Amino acid sequence: MRIRNIAIVALALLVPLTLQAQKKKVKVKPKVVEQPQEDPRITEMREATQQIVFVDSIVVDKADFLSAIRINPETGKLTTYDKFFRSEDHPDSYVFLNEMGNKCYFSNNGDNDRMQLFTSDKLGAEWSSPQPLTGIDEGITDANYPFMMSDGITFHFAAKGSESIGGYDIFITRYDSEGGRFFKPENIGMPFNSEANDYMYVIDELSQIGYFVTDRRQPEGKVCVYTFIPPTSRRTYNLDSYTNQQLRDLASISSVANTWGNGNARKEALARINSIKTEPAVKESKPQMSFLVNDKTTYTSETQFRDADNITLYHELKSTEKRLNEIKGNLEKLRVYYSNANADDKNALSTEILEEEQQELQLSKNIIQLNKLIRNNENKFINP
Repeated sequence: MRIRNIAIVALALLVPLTLQAQKKKVKVKPKVVEQPQEDPRITEMREATQQIVFVDSIVVDKADFLSAIRINPETGKLTTYDKFFRSEDHPDSYVFLNEMGNKCYFSNNGDNDRMQLFTSDKLGAEWSSPQPLTGIDEGITDANYPFMMSDGITFHFAAKGSESIGGYDIFITRYDSEGGRFFKPENIGMPFNSEANDYMYVIDELSQIGYFVTDRRQPEGKVCVYTFIPPTSRRTYNLDSYTNQQLRDLASISSVANTWGNGNARKEALARINSIKTEPAVKESKPQMSFLVNDKTTYTSETQFRDADNITLYHELKSTEKRLNEIKGNLEKLRVYYSNANADDKNALSTEILEEEQQELQLSKNIIQLNKLIRNNENKFINP
């Protein structure tokens, strides 16, 4: 009996050891760590990165980034809301004033206490009541940093919202004069936008220099202001010619030097930047006007008109000529937009181009008629 009990005890002691040995033989599977999936929009945007020559970049205090943006007075003026409206309520709101000084675009608190964009016209010495920009609110919140091109149609701004890939993104839209509202804004993509905050996209058409601001890779309170050459048409990189890492570097602007090519375009751009005069040039003394009356007579002053009504007609002539030049410049841009637009936008653009062409034709006829009328009236006094 004692032997049996000893055997039972031994068996009892052996069982845990056996189980322990079995446990040791069990291989623990390594824990699988799932990699976060990139937002498909970012991947798609990277593959469509635009080819841009970045001339230079400078890191400045965020509160002082406007000082790094040099534009000709003919482009307009950028300033803060508080300086422009002499207020202390909106230190983070910005204003763009057109080159004529009679129309401004600015950000301010709107519905639901979010930042919205407004416009106002100067009437005499006063500014009209702010009017919100309509048509740009789909997928857009906290809009700021406005900039209108000289054509009065092409508008850039920055905004947060569902159409942004991170913080502020830069958007482009165009004003529909027939509908009295803006078209749905489009994200301008990479390399201008990133998962950081990107904003204040500005084009000085006179010098062919562009700027934009970003806080990517910057410490708190600092931003980087990039200078670039505005493209005449949209060109993207050939995906077969670049590795994935090279494309990532170009999309994120890891190095401006990677965009210089042979350096000639950058050298010319630097010369243009150095020639920018941020203050209006002092005009040289010159004749106020030059109007050919006949082969022997040219007026250089309005006081030379013999027929008083011709002064009014001359003002109408100059106003019509100015409007014609604006139409011609706008048509040139519309045709560029048309060549790069999708099918839906081309339908709208073709209608607008046709209307502008009709206006161009009518204005040209008006100019011919006004010139002829003024000359005939004056020649009655010169050659009675």
